[in-house]
Amino acid sequence: MSVPLSVLDLSPIVSGRSASDALRNTLDLARRTEEFGYRRYWVAEHHLTPGVASAAPAVLLTAIAGVTRSIRVGSAAVLLGQHSPLTVAEQFGTLAQLHPGRVDLGVGRSGKKRARELAERLTAPAEGEGTEVDGLVVPPKPRAVARSETYAARLRQQAELVGAPAEELDYREQVGRVRRFVEGGFPGPDGEPVRAHPAEGADLQMWVLASSGGESAATAGELGLPLAASYHITPSTVLETVESYREHFRPSAHLERPHVAVSADVVVADTTERARELAAPYGVWVHSIRAGAGAIPFPTPAEAAEFEWDDESRDVVADRLTTQFVGTPDEVADELATLQRVTGADELVITTITHDHPDRVRSYDLLAKTWLS
Repeated sequence: MSVPLSVLDLSPIVSGRSASDALRNTLDLARRTEEFGYRRYWVAEHHLTPGVASAAPAVLLTAIAGVTRSIRVGSAAVLLGQHSPLTVAEQFGTLAQLHPGRVDLGVGRSGKKRARELAERLTAPAEGEGTEVDGLVVPPKPRAVARSETYAARLRQQAELVGAPAEELDYREQVGRVRRFVEGGFPGPDGEPVRAHPAEGADLQMWVLASSGGESAATAGELGLPLAASYHITPSTVLETVESYREHFRPSAHLERPHVAVSADVVVADTTERARELAAPYGVWVHSIRAGAGAIPFPTPAEAAEFEWDDESRDVVADRLTTQFVGTPDEVADELATLQRVTGADELVITTITHDHPDRVRSYDLLAKTWLS
């Protein structure tokens, strides 16, 4: 296959193990996927989450870059609104000065406004019946969890505790400020440019992450930045996300044409049955997120089997389960090829969670041997 593969890692904390175990597994997976031929290794920013250890991307990426040699390392995403643009530029500029040509700074929206939008999205009725586009499943938007306020309350609390020092700026200005600090020329009060060392001149690539066709996708296009679109989290909106980005795209000094990466949740094993067994806890884990628990430690297949499903619970996670790619290397490669063809993705970003770390490493290995051969 000609389209490269990359990795998105949440540093999952699994049941019975610690955050330390999760972070050490991340370092091991980064080394291994570099050997397998993956292009990028991205980590996500999540706070107050029992099952995710990637709360501090810049810190974690420093460790990842130190144990790898060539794979690009980056964030997917740093949440603007929870950090000042200057702080983000300085952190990733420092990393890029130490590892020039290897650093990706992926930025996403956050803060109280974004929390309200997410809460509204998951407390609204499911929309439509879903569809299939040239073989790609595009499910309806998910249904709310018992119409409760738990999810919304958790998002509001996170916005309060983490802080939002740049929330008064709109998202386009937040992204623009980060870029200007890196490129130089940010205007100071006396008209002279503000020099943000060591950010200025850092050899890094900015990305914008988007989950809908709204502000984030438009910002990426208008600023001429590459876009990462989320099929693994919001599969119902991936096509509108990519379309909006391409519609708004304006060439920049760094990017002459639109460039899109699309994420997918994947579990690969030697047999279909084994892959399904490894993927079985995923639905319970997603349900915990949407019910407001904030991603429980990833359960074992046996623990997941004890979960009591009802129709409403199944509706809550149906969009994620129908769009998870599970099977043998050939089966998953075929599904990924459909995702790439329909979205026109220039890259695919693979996220895989299993309870046992060797199974996760094996999944990435099997996929790479089939896709990258």
